[in-house]
Amino acid sequence: MVALGAGVLHGWSMAWPALWQLELPAIGLQPGQPVWWLQLLAMGLLASLLQAPQRDGAVSWRVGGLYGALFSTAWLSVAFGWLFVAMHTYGGLPALPAGLAVLVLAALLGLYYAAACAAFQALSPASPYKSALIFAALWLLAELARGILLTGFAWGAAAYAHADGPLSGFAPWLGAYGMGALAAWLAMLAVQWPRQASGAARLGSVALALVLLALPTLQQALGPALTQAHGRLGVTLLQGNIAQDEKFEAGSGVPQALQWYSEQLQQASSSLVIAPETAIPLLPQQLPPGYWQALRQRFATGAQAALVGIPLGDFEQGYTNSVVGLRPGDALAWRYDKHHLVPFGEFIPTGFRWFTELMHIPLGDFARGPLGQPPFEWQGQRLAPNVCYEDLFGEELAQQFLDSARTPTVLVNVSNLAWFGGTAAMDQHLQIARLRAREFERPVLMATNTGITAIIDHQARVRQSLPRDTRAVLQGEVEGRTGTTPYAWWVARLGLWPYGLGAAVVVLWALRQLRKRR
Repeated sequence: MVALGAGVLHGWSMAWPALWQLELPAIGLQPGQPVWWLQLLAMGLLASLLQAPQRDGAVSWRVGGLYGALFSTAWLSVAFGWLFVAMHTYGGLPALPAGLAVLVLAALLGLYYAAACAAFQALSPASPYKSALIFAALWLLAELARGILLTGFAWGAAAYAHADGPLSGFAPWLGAYGMGALAAWLAMLAVQWPRQASGAARLGSVALALVLLALPTLQQALGPALTQAHGRLGVTLLQGNIAQDEKFEAGSGVPQALQWYSEQLQQASSSLVIAPETAIPLLPQQLPPGYWQALRQRFATGAQAALVGIPLGDFEQGYTNSVVGLRPGDALAWRYDKHHLVPFGEFIPTGFRWFTELMHIPLGDFARGPLGQPPFEWQGQRLAPNVCYEDLFGEELAQQFLDSARTPTVLVNVSNLAWFGGTAAMDQHLQIARLRAREFERPVLMATNTGITAIIDHQARVRQSLPRDTRAVLQGEVEGRTGTTPYAWWVARLGLWPYGLGAAVVVLWALRQLRKRR
């Protein structure tokens, strides 16, 4: 029960739910906000369970694996709970199989963490410092496996509870995976603290943790700025609030979207207008005569530009989930094609068509765009769009930071989270975007169908936002940034290999230590 409860708390730490209207701002409990200390507490409870068998002198990797499985299944079920709404409410899948599907997904992905906890128990580290280091390495390997294998799905990872708080300063240096490993190290070190043999050792642990946590603050105070301001741009973000069960219906959602977005794009006065993912829900060749031409003519002259979410392609060449850029002087519209597609949403994994056929959702196989597509250049800014949950993959966004001449000054996310109703998905996605802002020290513009539409600055502060589930327009200003953070530099060139190799070296060292003891 403790493992399950700790897992639930871990899931809640990514975005505090509005349960029972419990709101305690003094300790960071605010609906939709991340709670960094709750994440550390939950992981600390797991770490304490992993130490319990050792106090009885009976180390059992099976017990460790069971604790890890219970913890991760509860955590990921909470983190992915919004999938139930997509499958049941909008997909027409009965409640029981929809609920079971969420649970099975959480349990399967939780196997990575079960294996990590089982391995920790099997390695049976002898000292508190070794325990913390080995636990962090194993946790990092589990997070990497979940984020990479089978196209990757790192939603709800530990780092997203730290968009604020003392660990957030490590984002531009270590990225999300490094922050998650650091959180695991701190949690296990805290649990190991009473086991240390002397007062001096305990004091040393506290001093080590405090010095480490102070490093980002010291760098910010004494070192050079990692990025620099690069002008300002007036923006208008559109939130059409087209109901998901009507969005692709020819008699309701489609004409609503076409009319409202056309009106707003025609009337907008800002330098840049952004409409969300599939704001225009039809292919250009399916639109009413003259519709697409009128939009292109609107931005063919003058001092305004637009980024518009729209599907592109045809049966022969394939279809893409795209963002089209309209600006004066372009004979052909600029475009970005989504690279990282959603399993079961934008492509159907081999052998699972039977499952998708149970639901009444317009699913299909889309074509992938390449990594590192050129940014949309406008008014001295370089804007790099990504679509929906693509901003979950910071290592892929980093590919745009390889060439300093094309390095984005502003990140743009266009999404449609209407599939998930009034769940925590919107709040969780906001924290993902905020962490990307910290990693790259770039502002993020979020234009969504139903929310959360927001302007986030390079320090992950939400400067402006719209209420969810409303049809509204957000007008504001964004400050671009130049320069490259250490994380953006190394992950763009090396990918996630340094994490995997470093963690593997620690585990191999732990195995060697275990053989020596035997």
